[in-house]
Amino acid sequence: MPIVNVKVIEEVTPEQKLRLIRGITELLHQVLVKDPERIYVVIDEVPLANWAAGGYSVEEMRAQGKNGRCGCALHTEKEQTP
Repeated sequence: MPIVNVKVIEEVTPEQKLRLIRGITELLHQVLVKDPERIYVVIDEVPLANWAAGGYSVEEMRAQGKNGRCGCALHTEKEQTP
């Protein structure tokens, strides 16, 4: 029985969490050939103030205009679509 622990910033929406849970479950079902009902996904929400990367807190990075969002064409197009 696989157990996957995902840590996210508290800003993740319930809809995003559900997509993560379903996507992870489907991936493990396909790759490990496990029964989806025996795949456990745990999502831990971490306060924004407790996240850092490259020696900078997320709050500091955002103050510098860095939001961590993907800028690839796939995601940029989705953001522009009404």
